Amino acid sequence: MPEVTTPYAPGTPCWVDLAAPDQQAALDFYAGVLGWTGEIGPPEMGGYAVCRLGGKPVAGIMAAVAMGDQPAPPTVWTTYLACADADAARGSVESAGGTVLMPVTDVMSLGRMFIAADPTGAVFGVWQAVDFPGAGVANEPGALIWNELNTTDRSAASAFYRAALGIESTAMEGAEHYDALQVNGRPVGGMQPMPEHLPADTPSHWLTYFAVADADAAVDRVRAAGGNTIMEPFDMIAGRMAVVTDPQGAVFALIQPRPMGG
Repeated sequence: MPEVTTPYAPGTPCWVDLAAPDQQAALDFYAGVLGWTGEIGPPEMGGYAVCRLGGKPVAGIMAAVAMGDQPAPPTVWTTYLACADADAARGSVESAGGTVLMPVTDVMSLGRMFIAADPTGAVFGVWQAVDFPGAGVANEPGALIWNELNTTDRSAASAFYRAALGIESTAMEGAEHYDALQVNGRPVGGMQPMPEHLPADTPSHWLTYFAVADADAAVDRVRAAGGNTIMEPFDMIAGRMAVVTDPQGAVFALIQPRPMGG
């Protein structure tokens, strides 16, 4: 299982988390579908649950509750992009036309973070690691494997992420209208125009992909646990994938990766 023990390169997706109205129900669902373990965290962390796979941190699940005069966050998976300096990254995000939605915040001794939206409306997090680099395992069944930006304006999004976080975008060979998001010449995610199957008013957003050993079996587990299917399993260039929702409406993708060279 590829373990991550060093900080992620700036611009790389390094963590994902979910805000769920029923936190325990979400923990139970993902335990059944992806094999995670996790429990509601201590009060000093606001109950934030760090879910684990094989003992390694793989994703976070928090309760979606209103904070002060702010409404409860939406039930969505949020992608966090690594940075070396959260304050500097905040300035770069704003200079590039993004909007900071939650200011830079210290998370105990773990790191520093903020939440922002790009100029097309896609919301993302930014994480500066201190004691916690992010996901401790990736690219294995049950773990994060890909993060994809679905955007209403590819050109504007490409320019923003390059200027704000140093993420380059280049056409992906063999995938029409699809760009690879690259950090230091290495693909770390993807970008595409808004998919046709989505409603016309769907805002730009980041989609989280989790790897599975068998996409069809994983979709069966989703359904058995009360989730729904947006896109049934289908074969594509990188493997066999599906887009689903959990019982509380959070959208995510499952992919059975194509073997290297296959």
